[in-house]
Formats: sequence, C-alpha cells, structure tokens
Amino acid sequence: MSGKVGFIAAAIVAVVALINSSVYIVNEAQQAIITQFGQIMGKPVTDAGIHFKAPFIQNVSYFDKRILHWDGDPAQVPTKDKKFILVDTTARWRIKDPETFFKAVKNIRLALQRITGILDGKTKNVISNYNLVEAVRNTNDIIEKVKQNDETTDEKVTGEIEPVTAGREKLSQQITAQAQIELDSLGIELVDVLITRIAYVQEVEDKVFDRMISERNRIAEKTRSVGKGEEAKILGQMNLDLKEIESDAYRQSQEIMGKADAEAIAIYAESLRGNAEFYEFMRTMDAYKKTLPKSNLVIGTDSEFLKLLDRN
Repeated sequence: MSGKVGFIAAAIVAVVALINSSVYIVNEAQQAIITQFGQIMGKPVTDAGIHFKAPFIQNVSYFDKRILHWDGDPAQVPTKDKKFILVDTTARWRIKDPETFFKAVKNIRLALQRITGILDGKTKNVISNYNLVEAVRNTNDIIEKVKQNDETTDEKVTGEIEPVTAGREKLSQQITAQAQIELDSLGIELVDVLITRIAYVQEVEDKVFDRMISERNRIAEKTRSVGKGEEAKILGQMNLDLKEIESDAYRQSQEIMGKADAEAIAIYAESLRGNAEFYEFMRTMDAYKKTLPKSNLVIGTDSEFLKLLDRN
C-alpha cells in the first residue's frame, strides 16, 4: 500500500516537473527566444501570455521590450577650434531584434559595454569636426535678441558672439545616425542621444574664466564710458539751461531797476523844479559828500563853498 502511494506521489511530481518544463509565461514588458542545445528554435516570442516548449531540452531567454537607458562617462574631446572639453552623453535604446541581439551580445551587460564603445567613438568623431559653439548652442537667437533689445550694443560687440551653423541638437542627431549603423548588427535600435553636459578640462578652465572676466570687464568699461558720455551731455545741457535762466533773470532785474531809477529820477527832478533853493542845497550837499572826506582844503571862512556850514 505504501509502495502504491509512493508511486502516485512520484508520478505527480514528474507531471508537475513536465508541466513546469514545457510551459513558460511572457509578460507585457518581455520578449523571448527558445534555444535547444544553444541553437535558436523558431521566431522570437513577442506576444504576452502562456506559451509552450519542448520540456527539458529547450530553454527560454527573456529580453526587455521597453526603452532602456544608457549613461556614458565624461570623455575628453578636442574641438575643431582646438579647445579640449569634457562631453557627457546619455542615450535611450531598445532591443529591436532579440535573435540578432542574442547571437551578438547575449545579455544586457555585454550590450551596454558595446554601446559605450560605439557611442564614445561616434561622439568624439562628430564633435571634433565642429567648433565648440556648435556643441553649446542650438540657434542664433541670442544674437538676434542682443541686436533687438540692447540699444547700446554696436556691431563690434555683437560680432564677438560666434554664430552656429549646425547646433547641439543636430550634432546629437549625427551621433545617433552614425552609431545606429553599427548597432544594427547587434539587434539594437538607438532611440536618441543627448549631450547632457559640456565643460572645459581643468587645465584650461582657469584661463577661460580669466578671459571671460577680462571680456566682461571690457564690456563693462565700454558701458561705463557710454554712461559718462551721457552724463556729460546731460550736465552740459543743464548748465546751458541754467545760464539761460540766469541771463533772463538778470535782464529782467536790470529792466526793473532801470524803470525804478527812471521813476526816482523823475520824482527827484520834479521836486527840484518846484524849489530852486532846495535844489541848490542838495547839489551843495552832494559836493560836500564827494569832496570833504577825501580832500584836505585850505579855504577861508568867507568862501562861497562853505556858506552852508557857516553857523552865522
């Protein structure tokens, strides 16, 4: 009896093992290939669900269907204008052909190594054919904005901003296109490549910063010079306006004083015409005022000049 139970248990275990060995599940994010003794059997399985294979002698290899990420290490690259920079790139990719991928690289780890070698080489190849500015900017909008918005900027200043002919985005597209040619043989589709960071190598960074500071100081000095010119122009106009105001005020004051003197003289003359003795008295007093304090005179007491001082 116990032998019969043992046989049934062994049979059940064998059936379960047979089922486990012949059934496999592919989820929505996966694709799979079946191999038998190292050889690929049939087409890749890309549909999600339960699938069957020959038990024990066939194996299942799963590959991701989703878009995967690659992040490279910063690489030193010389540009066409002889500037050494560090370029940091990142990329998105996916397994396009699982069969080719399995034959070429077997797994994700080896695939990332191959992608690194290919993208590093293509990045250096593309960027070294262009000036630094092409890897920094996408458009010439900055030049147009400077021309439109900065009224103090002349042709000399705007000319120092180098225009781009390709731009950072097109360089990324060229890297993608060149790398894709080699990645096709690995069953990999390169979705896109992005240049995430551009930096000078340490040896030249200080020199570049010094040059940038010098250039900013030159532009600042030019701006200050323009400001001083405007200041002198404003002060000159202010002084001119002040002199015109002072001149007009002086003219008006002289006219008022002249009118007042004329009226005083008229009143004085009118008073003198009415009294001859008073006129003679005033004239004599004016003569005393002008002569006596400044002169030493020897005159007799009966002099006509001193008759007003004679008490008798």
